[in-house]
Amino acid sequence: MPSPKEAVTAFDVAREAGVSQSAVSRAFTPGASIAAPTRQRIVAAAEKLGYRPNPLARSLMHGRSNIIGIGVGDLANPFFVQTLQLLSAALDGAGLQMMLFPARQAEPPEPSIHDVLHYRLDALVLLSVSPSSRLAEQCRRAQVPVIHYNRRTTASDASFVVGDNLRGARTIAAHLLAGGHQRLAFIAGTPESSTSAERQAGFFDLLAERGADTPLFECGHYTAEESMAATRRLLHRVDPPDAIFCANDTMALAAITVARHEFGLDVGRDISIAGFDDVPMAAWPGFALTSYSQPAPFMVAETLRLIQALRAEPDSHEQIIAEGALVVRGSTRPVKVG
Repeated sequence: MPSPKEAVTAFDVAREAGVSQSAVSRAFTPGASIAAPTRQRIVAAAEKLGYRPNPLARSLMHGRSNIIGIGVGDLANPFFVQTLQLLSAALDGAGLQMMLFPARQAEPPEPSIHDVLHYRLDALVLLSVSPSSRLAEQCRRAQVPVIHYNRRTTASDASFVVGDNLRGARTIAAHLLAGGHQRLAFIAGTPESSTSAERQAGFFDLLAERGADTPLFECGHYTAEESMAATRRLLHRVDPPDAIFCANDTMALAAITVARHEFGLDVGRDISIAGFDDVPMAAWPGFALTSYSQPAPFMVAETLRLIQALRAEPDSHEQIIAEGALVVRGSTRPVKVG
């Protein structure tokens, strides 16, 4: 028996059980062919010695690590917290491990190349993080397939899963017009975000088609602090908006806070505020935020399906648009009838 300071190996278990090392490997491999009495003897020996098989070493023997890298840039966004919770459960259920890579503070932010490629990943999922050309090339050389979540890409060798940003923004614009609003505003996310750009385009296009004035524009950079500042700038104008559409719920919740507590406005009557994502906090009675939902459970399920497909066939890239729905709550005026 090895000394307490030495790690117990498969060789030690094989010697204790009187079998070969290959038999030990088969005993701990689901579905492998091995006689039941032999498996029982090996398991008993392993328990006696305190042996635990190394799943990483075993998976690397088959050319896979079973590790999925997750690059995320905004852990303060409730939508991504929800996504990470769902992804963690989905990957665990599929026998895969999740390794988190917070994005470095760069322009644009991205996971560290060294950190990502230091590990042998089966795939890399980027949550609203746009990789630099260098990171994309490094992943390509390392044969690590990349899946973009909540962000489009024009790369031909990458897949993405996004919400229906254009339709959602157009739906919100139509809802605000139906509430009788005439002075509308849009608070964007970050300049490099394809998600924000699509939501802005859908919102502006529908208003133009309906003959409405061009909306006022501010940028909130997807943060509560900057969104609060953007809302103050809008509401301090001599011609303040009577409706604000924010590119995500985090910014919309910040806008509600400023409008209500700093300007004394009755949100839902004096001013309407709408967001995008429909995070759990949007339904809280204190906010009652009207929002266009992103179906995170469906988007995560599709992401897992893509991961499995890319592990089997690295060139099986797909572009998935998940349909959402408008969720009307008290932060916007009721639609006028007639």
